[in-house]
Amino acid sequence: MIDLKDLEYGELCDFLTGLGEAKFRAKQIFSWLSKGVVSFDEMTDISKELREKLEKSAHISRLEIEKKLVSKIDKTTKYLFCLEDGNCIESVVMYYKHGVTICVSSQIGCRMGCRFCASTIGGRVRNLTSGEILNQIIFAEKDLGERISNIVIMGIGEPLDNFSNVIKFLHNANNPNGLNIGYRHISLSTCGVVPKIYELAEQNLPITLSISLHAPDDSIRDSIMPINHKYKIEELIKACKEYLKRTKRRISFEYALISGVNDTAENADELSRLLSGMLCHVNIIPVNSIKEREYVSGDKENIRKFCERLLKNGINATVRRELGRDINASCGQLRRNSTKQ
Repeated sequence: MIDLKDLEYGELCDFLTGLGEAKFRAKQIFSWLSKGVVSFDEMTDISKELREKLEKSAHISRLEIEKKLVSKIDKTTKYLFCLEDGNCIESVVMYYKHGVTICVSSQIGCRMGCRFCASTIGGRVRNLTSGEILNQIIFAEKDLGERISNIVIMGIGEPLDNFSNVIKFLHNANNPNGLNIGYRHISLSTCGVVPKIYELAEQNLPITLSISLHAPDDSIRDSIMPINHKYKIEELIKACKEYLKRTKRRISFEYALISGVNDTAENADELSRLLSGMLCHVNIIPVNSIKEREYVSGDKENIRKFCERLLKNGINATVRRELGRDINASCGQLRRNSTKQ
């Protein structure tokens, strides 16, 4: 049975006309779905007859909160959501001066194998549907009782490895009849699936593209990110430049600083040369310690020096503010612990 949240607005119109209903009903139903209703009977402004038709021909997916952690430091809220098939995913809500941001997952697990990431341990189970991605926002808003204004697709999974569902999700999250979150308030992070970066550029959506780079050269990147064996840094940067040309949107390069691996002054200089002349920003991330991995972050002084060296070389860079330190808010670890039980 079809999940109505998997349908884009135009598809919902077609679905309803196929039931012999008027297209304008789509606006009402789309709005109800975005409010987190879990039954058709909650849609009080549509007829009982239509509700009965929908009950027989469609489904409203939902999430259940398996676990919720709230930081006493900064209100960061981490959810372990249980899907209808029993699998679990993570979402994190963060509070900033500019609004409330949610980090959503796009897959159950991940097959990219990045050595410093907990999300990829155990591999990929399956892709999330567009409705399951959307539900993370809907049910977080419902639980918190406040509007989420920004989205980062940086949780569990590689978004461009689930391309069609992620694009559908973007369209639905942006739709003014639903959550109405502007594209400019949405960021998508990829480890570098080069062909899909070109496809994303063709969509010409004014979202922010974030590249999980984490290394200034192929030698280092090969050792920590298996994707680099398929798509070398030169190919990745070429794709990024095409994305910039198409969208005119600044690219963010994520760089997890790993002690003894990619954190020297020479690494900073090499990274500066690689990105020179690009409309970009480097987001320096102190790497999260994972007990299954040997990587640790450098001390704060070394992180500061690395950032200052990039700035001195003319590269826009900042150190990511650490949120939810007391609840271990980095993605993948809560789900990882739950699957061990």
